Amino acid sequence: MTLGIDSGALLLIIFFVLIFLRVPIAVSLGVAAMSVISLTGLGTQMFAPVFFANISKFSLLAIPFFILAGVIMGRAKISDKIIHLVTLLVGPVPGGLAIVTVITAMFWGAVSGSGPATVAALGTILIPGMVEMGYRKDFAAALVSASSGIAIIIPPSIAFVVYGVITGASISELFVAGIIPGIIVGLFLILAAFLISLARGYKGDRFGTAREIWLAFKDAIWGLIAPLIILGGIYGGIFTPTEAAAVSVFYGLFVGFFIYRTLTLQDLMQLLVESSVSSAVVMLVVSLAGIFGWAMTTLGVVEKISQAAIALTSNQYVLLLILNLIFFISGMLLDAISIYYLLLPVLLPIMAHFGWDPIWFGIMMTVNLAIGQITPPVAVNLYVGANIAQISMDTISKAVIPFVLASIAALLCITFIPALSTWLPNLMLH
Repeated sequence: MTLGIDSGALLLIIFFVLIFLRVPIAVSLGVAAMSVISLTGLGTQMFAPVFFANISKFSLLAIPFFILAGVIMGRAKISDKIIHLVTLLVGPVPGGLAIVTVITAMFWGAVSGSGPATVAALGTILIPGMVEMGYRKDFAAALVSASSGIAIIIPPSIAFVVYGVITGASISELFVAGIIPGIIVGLFLILAAFLISLARGYKGDRFGTAREIWLAFKDAIWGLIAPLIILGGIYGGIFTPTEAAAVSVFYGLFVGFFIYRTLTLQDLMQLLVESSVSSAVVMLVVSLAGIFGWAMTTLGVVEKISQAAIALTSNQYVLLLILNLIFFISGMLLDAISIYYLLLPVLLPIMAHFGWDPIWFGIMMTVNLAIGQITPPVAVNLYVGANIAQISMDTISKAVIPFVLASIAALLCITFIPALSTWLPNLMLH
């Protein structure tokens, strides 16, 4: 065997051993890459340049801004107003509050861009609210956690920013392409919630009166137009996705300080600290995962795995099913950003070989990784939901199974009907 094959195998072995030993993912990626490159003597002087090159990209500035915007809008209680309005509109439909949960998560996804942040923002209101209405606590926590995964599919999405940076795909096109698939996932979750609610006898509330709906709409309007300002500015050519992230921060501050008056200067310092910590974690993963990806390319791992995958089958539909299975298993073990940096270097030659649209592929991959946020053992959304509901991970993991199945059904539609992802960007941007 050549040095490249031996070194490549060693790279992957060290990484998975560290993951098994519960070493943080970012550290596992960095240590595995640096260890093997140091042992082989292949370009150790490149560590620092590659580390900084991975985070010194203008597009990545969108990540800390979107994180900060999500934290600000969550603390400003914008979600409360949206929940109240949607509740009045859904009315006495069986599982009404469950349906409200999914619809609100779809709206909030257009503000937050982060699954765990959406669970935190909505769960503290909706989980106790559903329990008070007679829903089982595990059902409520599982539904909030599952629907919050839509946040990385419906734009603006931190996941799409990372995918666009790695592949060179247009982030604006990815944002547009995520709208219809995000709605499709939401509809499948609504169907699952409705059927379970029907079987268990979960009742809806009442329709609001015209006056109540009008007053609730006026109260919620500032939250409802946030996505229109952010996304409209991008698609209208007024600002880039990165600039839109900065605009969303100032918009959230304006609404929190001057419209709802739910923010204070003391809150601002806490918000900055909270978002800085979250941003630092993401950027550390980005930088060290970038070194790992560079090491895989340098050691020839990328080329060999890509060639093996292409030789595996000439049927692209079979290969798509295999890849989706790989994404699903990866999502159970790793976070989305790490998976992008780990797998995309290998997948880019495969995409080129089959002529797959990188925008559609990015949507498909991201939907799959959104499911990973509710599939243990990693399941970041479930951890937040279980913590809010004060239930065990075993309990919430069982309750989330119907929503995982519903999400997989939506994923298969998105996988085998590419037009669901490509039609809207082709209409709006070409």
